Amino acid sequence: MSFTPPAVFTTRPTLEGHFGMAASTHWLATAASQAVLERGGNAFDAAVAGAFLLHVVEPHLNGPGGDMTGIFATAEDPANPKIMMGQGPAPAAASIEHYRSEGLDMIPGAGALASAVPGAVDSWLNLLEHHGTWELADVLEFAIDYAENGHPVLSRVVGTIERVQELFTEHWPTSAAQWMPQGQIPKTGDLVYNRPYAEVLKKLIAAGEGVEGRAARVSAARQEWKSGFVAEAFANFISTPHRHSTGGDHAGVMTAEDFAGFDAHFETPVTIDFRGYSIAKIGAWGQGPVLLQTLKILDGLDDERLDPSTEIGAHTILEALKLAMADRDTYYGDGDVDLDWLLSEDYAASRRELITDQASLEFRPGADRAGTASTFTPLLVLEGADKEAMAKAGIGEPTVQKNGVNNGDTCHIDVVDRWGNIISATPSGGWLQSSPIVPELGFCLGTRLQMMWLDDTAPSALTPGKRPRTTLTPTLISKDGQPVIALGSPGGDQQEQWQLLLILRMLVGGYAPQQAIDAPALHTTALAGSFWPRTWVPGGAVVEDRLGEDVINGLIARGHVVTKAGDWELGRLSCVTRDPATGRLTAGANPRGAQGYAAGR
Repeated sequence: MSFTPPAVFTTRPTLEGHFGMAASTHWLATAASQAVLERGGNAFDAAVAGAFLLHVVEPHLNGPGGDMTGIFATAEDPANPKIMMGQGPAPAAASIEHYRSEGLDMIPGAGALASAVPGAVDSWLNLLEHHGTWELADVLEFAIDYAENGHPVLSRVVGTIERVQELFTEHWPTSAAQWMPQGQIPKTGDLVYNRPYAEVLKKLIAAGEGVEGRAARVSAARQEWKSGFVAEAFANFISTPHRHSTGGDHAGVMTAEDFAGFDAHFETPVTIDFRGYSIAKIGAWGQGPVLLQTLKILDGLDDERLDPSTEIGAHTILEALKLAMADRDTYYGDGDVDLDWLLSEDYAASRRELITDQASLEFRPGADRAGTASTFTPLLVLEGADKEAMAKAGIGEPTVQKNGVNNGDTCHIDVVDRWGNIISATPSGGWLQSSPIVPELGFCLGTRLQMMWLDDTAPSALTPGKRPRTTLTPTLISKDGQPVIALGSPGGDQQEQWQLLLILRMLVGGYAPQQAIDAPALHTTALAGSFWPRTWVPGGAVVEDRLGEDVINGLIARGHVVTKAGDWELGRLSCVTRDPATGRLTAGANPRGAQGYAAGR
């Protein structure tokens, strides 16, 4: 074995069993998912229950007004995994011309003009309708309970409220009323409530009363969400100008018709073969193919160059990621993207040849199959923005610090059941600092449109009805037509990067799930940031100190601009696995931040 051996000590055991496994970014969501499995629900019932609870217990990282993507395979049809498409598009009136007329040269990072049509709730209900077995009322019981009766607030939620308190008190009074009752920021561990959201969920359940059939009752709830009181409340509320991250006041453009026009659906994933496994991802309307492109580049190299724990491995991985990310920023979008070329052997070989012994400080997208370079170059803003001031304005990625440390920003959940149903999903957006809360709903809209450009030459130019190029991107890995690993991570631009480390360590290095999750992480910041204000750091590399001084100094000597993030600060991975031959299940969850957990038996 040419890989660095895994550490003998792991922060938690890799869970093993054969009944069911759940892992998520919050212990309560994991516990709720496992409770559903214990009561006879399948993996999809369990994931939906956990996801709605994540809206309640991680409100700084996701919300009902946000978005999600998922990937799953059913026990009945394991060889054909499907994508949960929960990314809403730009509203009909969200045009470059309108935003320019508002005096903007970039889509704001906070406020209703940054909002795509919410897709998360409809996508989860779509999964429950078509692949679940439980009634909606039973699935939502956990979220309603904690929203009505309170849950201990996380320190990171408190920290988020502290950073945006001026924005709340001076400009977003409805948000202040929800998150700063009596004008006071809650203390860590205090019980916090979201009773308006509990009432929303009860109304969705009530929409199915008198309707014949479980699936039809869920469908009725979907229609109520899209065409009823939720859509009307948002459309009315955001028509009043409110403060945006730009410092100006603007009205939103989303209408009730935009809500009604969105339908979550299932898509066929994009796949590649890697070392005998099939890796499945969302398409180029998200950043999913970045992982596939990087694996194609790395697949032609010796195993020693794929080990993230060595100098040559870390260097090679960072360089391959920069090349794939440059293609993401140049070519990806909700349109005609030539993935057959970008994922081809010839293209991967041409990109692989660009990797030398020294770090590149250039932005290097490849040429198309005709050899023509793209005419679009993303605006690359050198690192140096005051991220603390940005945080106070509710801007960009939540909880990302100046040194690259990422304390969450997004949620994740994985579930596998005893029958072989398996799912990995990444809900995000609509976090409490996205835009003002609609008081009768208890939540706000998301900010995913900030990933689009006010440049009509961009592949992800702001266009009514088109999806922003999302960062949300879980992974499903299969072998011989059977799913064996579902994994994912929060982390914005880091999601594919951290997942790559886990895949290499498990599939090439032979690590167990928890060993791979615990191992030291790293990522590049030499990319056009997906979040406002779209900064990049030429040659930037952020590493956990546990990578070791020899490796870190070696990266610096090779020209990488290294930021040391601390021992346990990068990576938010979780995963579940299944051995189709034996039915043996395993799970692991991220220990960083003392929040994520796996459960199972």
